[in-house]
Amino acid sequence: QTIRKILKSYSPDYIGVAFDVKGPSFRHALFEEYKVQRPVMPDVLSIQLPYIKNLLCAFNIAVIEKPGFEADDIIATLAKRFKAKDVKVVILTSDKDMYQLVDADTVFFDYAKEKEYGAEEIRKKFGVGPESIVDLIALAGDPSDNIPGVPGIGLKTAAKLIQEFGSLE
Repeated sequence: QTIRKILKSYSPDYIGVAFDVKGPSFRHALFEEYKVQRPVMPDVLSIQLPYIKNLLCAFNIAVIEKPGFEADDIIATLAKRFKAKDVKVVILTSDKDMYQLVDADTVFFDYAKEKEYGAEEIRKKFGVGPESIVDLIALAGDPSDNIPGVPGIGLKTAAKLIQEFGSLE
């Protein structure tokens, strides 16, 4: 249903769907505790994945996955490659890590709210621009990825610190 609506409403010139591959990514080698608290994908969902991928292929939508890399890495790589070819990139995900990719040629689309986020919308939402999202997450942490952050610092305090000092450095 979602794919049909995207195709009908937005008529993208190019479209692809990135998937995580089962197993560790290179991030696990960098930080052993990465995503350790995240529950295993429920069987009711995991058994649907082959059918979802087949459906995407039937719609002529690229299915992209690579062992050792997460869907985020694939999305970031493709966004940069398409940007270099002067193609407007629209990232459709719920992962706030992807806000860091937003620039003049790349926007983040919140499908549930049907709202595009450019650099200005990200500044309004987080108090910092896309270029500071990595620092924001480093300070505040990211419970979904088990990134601890600095104790006692949440997103608002992290944004204030970045505004005052410019960066994590």
